[in-house]
This record gives sequence, structure tokens and C-alpha cells, in this order.
Amino acid sequence: MNNFIIAIDQSTSATKALLFDEQCKLVGRSDIAHKQYYPKEGYVEHDAEEIYQNTVEAIRQVVGQQPPATSYSLAITNQRETVVVWNKNTGKPISKAVVWQDTRGAEICRQLREDGKTQMIQEKSGLLIDPNFSASGVKWLLDNIEGAREAAEGGDLLMGTIDTWLVWKLTGGKSFYTDTTNASRTMLFNIHTMDWDDELLSLFGIPRQMMAEVLPCDAIYGETTVEEVFEQPIQIAGVLGDSHGALAGQMCFNEGSGKVTYGTGSSIMVNIGEQPLTAPDGLVTSVGFSALGKHFYGYEGNIYSTGATLKWMCDQLKLIDSPGKMEAEATSVPDNGGVYIVPAFAGLGAPWWKPDAKAGIVGMTFATTRAHVVRAGLESIAYQIKDLVDVMASNLSPLTSHLSEICADGGPTKNGFLMQYQADLLDTPIVCTEVEDASALGAVLMNGFARKIWTSFDEVTGFRKVTKVIQPESRGQVLDSYEGWRKAVNKIIGN
Repeated sequence: MNNFIIAIDQSTSATKALLFDEQCKLVGRSDIAHKQYYPKEGYVEHDAEEIYQNTVEAIRQVVGQQPPATSYSLAITNQRETVVVWNKNTGKPISKAVVWQDTRGAEICRQLREDGKTQMIQEKSGLLIDPNFSASGVKWLLDNIEGAREAAEGGDLLMGTIDTWLVWKLTGGKSFYTDTTNASRTMLFNIHTMDWDDELLSLFGIPRQMMAEVLPCDAIYGETTVEEVFEQPIQIAGVLGDSHGALAGQMCFNEGSGKVTYGTGSSIMVNIGEQPLTAPDGLVTSVGFSALGKHFYGYEGNIYSTGATLKWMCDQLKLIDSPGKMEAEATSVPDNGGVYIVPAFAGLGAPWWKPDAKAGIVGMTFATTRAHVVRAGLESIAYQIKDLVDVMASNLSPLTSHLSEICADGGPTKNGFLMQYQADLLDTPIVCTEVEDASALGAVLMNGFARKIWTSFDEVTGFRKVTKVIQPESRGQVLDSYEGWRKAVNKIIGN
């Protein structure tokens, strides 16, 4: 009999069911997109019922690709912070889910900052006060939907991130759980006590009885037939948020190891070990993952425009046909000719936090060519990641003064010039892997730990297939260029 693990990767745009064998090889998949709702300016919503139905259908499709004599279990990784409030008696949400991009809680957050709650909230939750996190969205729903607060205080309402909603629905309401990583993104969870914090709950007016029990990532979350897709119930084992799943899926099990996902923007998370260190300015501390009886924490920061910058140069400026041709163009000149692109198309994120900044090209002369501008666009990705990684590395524990490696995934990792430039800037090896669905692989690992298929991190590290390791080479020129980048950013933000 074949033993397979179905990893549900429930993202902001779609639900994927990915089928892995117990050697962590991907053998099947199904993807179903869901609708995005924008009812008002600043509102971003999903239909939680649609997401659940899509989850069931994606599982049905991927199971249908396999012979019947197969054993399954289920793991979940999910878009973080997006929150659902539902009636536990009817099983129906009281509204559409408030998505992590939604800003309706901005006024609530502004008032908390004015009231001097920033330090207390960061010390307890590790997070900055921001509507990105779940708490302000839940408070808004309870304050603005007729009868919601009374129902919550009467014990009729439950709340949870998407993982909690799916587990509750899949088990017919028998399991009301979340994991430590998703809990740590709500602004209601104390990362020191590893429990919901009564002071934070009170601050947002959220009754504790609405909150799910918090389990480690590598726990058994219940059993399900997935609406009778299976004749006999299968286990739900292994749950964690998507960025945390990528950290685990890239095997960043040691303090000082981190991952960079090069996408439209870039997400950077570094394993900081078993102590919840206070994040440097502009970054947050979250639970990285909880497994094998330990809690590992992470620093995280997000960059708004990396791959999007390359797309802009292709689609808007028409400088070059495709990102795939950029490496040859960039290496046709010995350096950037003093040209820098500061890609603040949607402002500058961490560690600058200048939401009103506008993008600019700095340092052009009559000698500037297309190749210089293309090279500047690629270099801007490496510079922004160095900005963040340097802040993270300088705030690690005294035992770890330097990042041991950066695991990279995403389309731009195919660009050899960019990867070498990144390694040289960071003076750190860049490890590129063949993992395309790192978040799902992380959930699969947690599933295997929960079911005792594997009992140590060492047992699973071999599942990461390294395609190349880029070692740092020359640093002198790139560090001089980095000084130019810092000056260019200061010009853009007016320093």
C-alpha cells in the first residue's frame, strides 16, 4: 500500500492540494482559485465557505489521480492573519473573512498607538501594531455587525485563522485548534507564555472563549473523511502558516539559517533559535515553528518590490523582452555606471518604513546605457535584501554573529548574476534548492513528525535537493556599490 501525505496550501489567491509520498517527492497536485472581494476602499475579503468547498474539491481531485489502495493523511499550510468569525451552532461565518491585506482596522491601530500601547503589544506578541494582523479585524467585526458582540460574549461565536476554520469544518466541529505560528500572527498571542494573552484579548474586546486551543505544528489535529471523499477517517497532522512552512521546508532548523523567497516582493525569515528575541526596528518576531518538543522563533521582514521591479522594466519601460534575458544584459557592462533604481513603487518597506516614498532612478548621465539600468534593477533586489539581512544578523544572539546560509527560492534564483551578487553582498553562501512548494513541504515535515515517521531534523534534511550553492567571492566592489545604494535611498526619502 502506498502512503501519501496531502498538503493543503491555502494561499491568498488559491487552494492547492499537493500530494507527497513519504520520501517527500511531489506526485500530484490540484489548484483551485477563489474570488477576491473588494467591497470598499481598503477592504479585502474572501468567502470562507468557498475556500472550504475548494479545499474539499482539491483533495477530491488529487486523490482521484491515484489508485484506490492508498493510505492518506492531511497537512495544512495557509495564508496568515486572514481571519474568520463564525457561529459555532450554525457553522456559518458572520461575514466574509477579513484578509491580511485589509486595512479596515487602521483606525483601531492608530488609536492604540496614540494610547501608548506599542511597546506592550510588541513585548508580548512580538508584532508591530498593524491592521495586517488579525486582532483589529476581529474587533471591527464585533463592533460593526449587529448582534455580533452579544453573540461573542454569550459564547456562540468562534474566531480563527484559515487553518482553524478548515480544521473545524473538516472535523465537523469536533476539533477547534490552531498552531503556534498562526497564533503568533494574530496580535493576541503571547510568544513568551505560548498562550493567548488576557491583556491583549481585553485590549481588543475579544472574549477568550472565542479562541482555539493552541498546539505545536507537529501535532495531530483530528480526523476527517473530507465530506466522504474517504470511506474511513484520515488524520489531520501538521499545521503551520505559509512563511513558516517555507522556513521549515527549506530545512532552516538551525539558529542563523534563513530563507529568502524571491517573488513579486520578497519575504525574509531567519531562525533566531529558542529565545523570543526582541526584533530590531521595523521587523517582527514570530514563532518560526514548533516541532519535536521545541519552539523556534524567527525574525521576519517583507520587501514590497523585487520581481515586480523586473516585470516593470520589461512591461512598462520595454527595456528588455523578459527577465530571462537580463543576466546577459547586466553582465555586458563591468558595473552599474553609478546608476541605482530605488523601487519604492508602493513605498519602501522594512527596514526603511517610508510608505510615502516614490520610486526613482538615481545617477544617470549621458554615458548611461540600457545595460546599466537593467543591471541596476537586478542589483536593487540584492541591496534591499542586504538591508534586511544585516539588521537581522546584527540582532541575533551573541552565539551567532553571522548568518550561516541563506536558502533561496523563487524565479529570480535562476539569474546567476543576481545570486552571485547577493552572496558577495552578504558574505554568506546562497543555497538554491529545487523546492517550488516550500510551504507545503514544511507542512509535510510537520505531518511526518506528528505521526512519528521521522523523529529528528537530521532524518529529513536529505529531502532538500540543493541545485547549487553560490559561495561569496569578491567583496570590495560590491560594498562600494552598496554605499552608493544607501546614498540613493537617502536621496529618495529626503534624508
